Amino acid sequence: MISEFGNLTVVLSILTSFFLIIFSIIELKNNNSYPSIKLRNFSILQLIFTNLSFLTLLMGYLISDFSIENVYENSHTEKPLLYKISGVWGNHEGSLLLWINVLVLFSFLFFSKNFKKNKKFQLLTLIFQNILILGFFIFLFATSNPFNKIFPIPSEGLGLNPILQDPALAIHPPLLYLGFVGSSIYFSAALASLISRYNGKDFAIISKPWVLVSWIFQTLGILVGSIWAYYELGWGGYWFWDPVENSSLIPWFLMTALLHSILVLEKRSGIYLWVVVLSILTFTMSVTGTFLVRSGILNSVHTFANDPTRGLYILIFLSAMIFSSIYIFYKYSPIENRSFNLFSKEFFIIINNWFMSFFLITVLIGTVYPIFLEVLTSQKISIGPPYYNAILAPFLIPLLFLMAYGPTTSWIISRQFKTKKIIYNLFLSIVITSIIILTINQKNFLINVLLIASVYLILQNIIGIYKNTKKNSGKPSTPNLASAISHVGFGLLIFFISLNSVTSVGHDLNIKAGEKKSLENFDITLEELKVFNEKNYKKFVGNIVVLNKKTNNIERLKPEIRIYKNPETITYEASIRSNIFSDTYVTMSNISKSEFYNIKFQKKPFMNLIWFSTILIVLGGMLRLISKKI
Repeated sequence: MISEFGNLTVVLSILTSFFLIIFSIIELKNNNSYPSIKLRNFSILQLIFTNLSFLTLLMGYLISDFSIENVYENSHTEKPLLYKISGVWGNHEGSLLLWINVLVLFSFLFFSKNFKKNKKFQLLTLIFQNILILGFFIFLFATSNPFNKIFPIPSEGLGLNPILQDPALAIHPPLLYLGFVGSSIYFSAALASLISRYNGKDFAIISKPWVLVSWIFQTLGILVGSIWAYYELGWGGYWFWDPVENSSLIPWFLMTALLHSILVLEKRSGIYLWVVVLSILTFTMSVTGTFLVRSGILNSVHTFANDPTRGLYILIFLSAMIFSSIYIFYKYSPIENRSFNLFSKEFFIIINNWFMSFFLITVLIGTVYPIFLEVLTSQKISIGPPYYNAILAPFLIPLLFLMAYGPTTSWIISRQFKTKKIIYNLFLSIVITSIIILTINQKNFLINVLLIASVYLILQNIIGIYKNTKKNSGKPSTPNLASAISHVGFGLLIFFISLNSVTSVGHDLNIKAGEKKSLENFDITLEELKVFNEKNYKKFVGNIVVLNKKTNNIERLKPEIRIYKNPETITYEASIRSNIFSDTYVTMSNISKSEFYNIKFQKKPFMNLIWFSTILIVLGGMLRLISKKI
């Protein structure tokens, strides 16, 4: 019954999407000032049917309806309620249905909020958005139907991958989807803007809240995924340049560039086409990431089960999107005057865009180059942190200095450099950084310069907040405050990442129960192992004692080896002792069923401050979003 109702809601959603396109095309020929109420009603129906389809699948998980193949493959009666719910999007079919729900939600909200704006622009946006919705619905129904039935009906399900049974991962995919799927609405709006000859400034005003919303959720999604990978996968770090991690970072670079560019377009013309290009590229890169994740091309812990048919469909759909966008862009793009005054605020924002574009290209090459190399030569390689660190880190230095100075400039009119102030703040940054460098005995030149640049950015923005508050009688301008908070957060992020990279300590050792290993600054003892039977798994818990020889501080950690029954899986759970300034991180695994255990011990400084810095970046975006002067 649930399966049939689910299929019905999908079919009704497809029909409403189709009729929305047809009725919108008809409405374009009418002379009414605004779109008809019929379109709004169909938009509401589309939202209802699509939400019902998702809620129906959720109900199947909640009641463990194993007549639905998707529920059978990804759930189990003994699974906790939270992971039954998150299991809905913990697989290809369910996550695709969530993807479509986000497409429909943004379509409905955009159409409702801007109902009385330019009619042609609104209708064209609705048409393009529903072409996307219809395309993904066909993909769902033809190759990835979450409501397929299985017969005979199994008495029990296979269960969800244990590493996906985690609170952070329960919210990670929805956050990311609200981010990069949300970018679909300004993709559609950009194409509609070109065809309708919509005013650039008006397009910037309409698009900015949606860019900001998607950027906030994308940043939060990346943050939560990074935290999950840190404590769940046993990698012991905040980022590993995994190809699927990169596929979420690439749209973020574009969103960040787009957000800054829209600020320029609000003030003056000359950058409209660039904003349109960024709007198109952001969603295009999001779909490209989807193709990589769901086609089986990438081999990663994050990827879904592969299927060549699905990959081929997404590739065709992506190609159609790209070529259609190029055709519309070249047919309808206006001629612009692109002159900017040197050292004006818009000049620095454009420079920021160049850096973001460079970072994007670097990460994209590092992600797809191994794929092309394997296809062409059958040679397998992996590109890891050394490549990204060597290329990206040097370019972060000028970006940090430009981010520090750019917000202090004026729109349109360029100002002379305030040399004394720049030299004073730079000198203060060097002094502060020198104290830190001497304290940690750091001799890495690149890291030292990065530290100076990040401290300079932080100081400049803190001083800016103080001056802005003083100028406005104790009430700082919200957009300026929001920008400063995000920039302080970014400066702190680079600062703590740099320190973390040169102060982290890691050791890999093999040890028996009751044995002690002596390292340079630590003694590590595996005192004992205990076995516990939980509801869905058996766990072996190691009691590990870490003695810091310098401070005589003792820490007790309890890493686990878990053996799950449904599905049969072995996982290795890290044990982390965390405080504001440092984490002690230990994982444990058995060596070929012997009496020896492999212990990975790490001291990871400033991890919590890295997370906090990212939260500050998001906080600035949220503050701008809720501001009346967005």
